[in-house]
Amino acid sequence: MEFELTYSETQERFRAEVREWLEANVPPELKGCPEYQVQTPEEYARRRQLGRALGEKHWLYPGAPREYGGGGYDIDSLIVLEEESHRLGLTLPPYYDSGGRLGSVTILAWGSEEQKRRYLPPIYTGEVRTWQLLSEPSAGSDLASVKTTAVRDGDEYVLNGQKVYVGSDNGCERLWVIAVTDPEGARHENLSWFMIDADRPGITVDPQYLLSALGESEMNLGHKNTVFFDGVRVPAHSLIGGENNGWRVAGTHLEFEHGAAGSIRPNTIWFRLLEHCRTTELDGRPLIEHQHIRDGLAEIYLRLESVRLLAVRNFWLSLNRRPMTYHGPQVSYLRKTTGLWLTGRILELLGPSALTSDPEWGALDGLAEGQQREGIVGMHPGGTTDIQRLIMARALSMGKGAPTRSASRL
Repeated sequence: MEFELTYSETQERFRAEVREWLEANVPPELKGCPEYQVQTPEEYARRRQLGRALGEKHWLYPGAPREYGGGGYDIDSLIVLEEESHRLGLTLPPYYDSGGRLGSVTILAWGSEEQKRRYLPPIYTGEVRTWQLLSEPSAGSDLASVKTTAVRDGDEYVLNGQKVYVGSDNGCERLWVIAVTDPEGARHENLSWFMIDADRPGITVDPQYLLSALGESEMNLGHKNTVFFDGVRVPAHSLIGGENNGWRVAGTHLEFEHGAAGSIRPNTIWFRLLEHCRTTELDGRPLIEHQHIRDGLAEIYLRLESVRLLAVRNFWLSLNRRPMTYHGPQVSYLRKTTGLWLTGRILELLGPSALTSDPEWGALDGLAEGQQREGIVGMHPGGTTDIQRLIMARALSMGKGAPTRSASRL
């Protein structure tokens, strides 16, 4: 059975167009820029400028509906765009935009037509960046335990509370927030979602430095933040999906976050690790010429490629609107557990150099040391491994009284 992707002539012509444009428009400082590197305000500004240029080409969110500013591209074109951006070390969008990526999908599924036209084009064209605000000091994987309130007052809602593990560095323009709209309501029947402007009076953002903080990227998101709401007033049209219907709306958001959308991107660390073993010597020979290193690399490749192929499957299923149940949390679970396993395996192969980011001694320019922390920290965000297993079990109607999970609304 052939697992590798093959390409049509149409795809290859589009690839040439994409590659030429990216080579001409991506600033040299961003090409091959290490994903774990801390983003200065200047670099972040360049990434945002690139995002707006991609938005003009409808390549920033190429799979989103064209009528709202996305690309409306088919799966063949999406594969090319993902591969060519990855070739330069970039993501789409080329900056951290969790609230835009997850919030926009949720708005497409639950928002009114007016809300779609109000909130989606600025995301898809790069005008705004959005953070998602879910976790709180007393609510993480148990999202139904959030305490932040949003109480109706005429044509506005008033928010009070605190969110943690939010966003990255360099700020944002919007916040995608889940809050309690009926403090006296029953659990799972008292939540709502809001898309609000980040500059509203009463919003305070404090940096929250974490074990994994190295810089803003797919692997390490620099510092996170704590966000406080103190009497923050937002217009009623900010409410998405209906008052007290937030738990159902969360099903769309979380399914997408847990891997239902899939991905075709390989794990970047694999290529860096392979190159390191080709160019670094042990006992007078390149590492890759030692049999135990070759065996270890083969094992790492097989594990990473297995996760990638399952993510590609989800990517295809999502783009073709095929039914999905356990598929998202399965990939999320395997990605988390594989990341933790990889932490130990890299340490075994590279030794102490994997434990330091020192420019002279650190392996992979510090990426290996970052993996040592990220493999541990990555077990938690977006639902722990136990949560992913529970979701899979319910999707398969396993366990006492487990309901059958319906097909995705994505």
